Amino acid sequence: MNPKYLVLYLIAATLALGLVIYQSITTYPVLNYSRIALNLVISFSFYYLAYKTYHEKKDRELM
Repeated sequence: MNPKYLVLYLIAATLALGLVIYQSITTYPVLNYSRIALNLVISFSFYYLAYKTYHEKKDRELM
């Protein structure tokens, strides 16, 4: 994956996580668990993409 998108993925994931926190605070008595779960999945997927762009495989050194 292209490492130049690392910052973009981190910003998107942090904004999505902030949206989850904001939605859970503003709609506290009656939480919409499906919307919160969907936003958490989106946030974690962006964090996973950021991890995959940062993580380098060391296979080139072995060859």
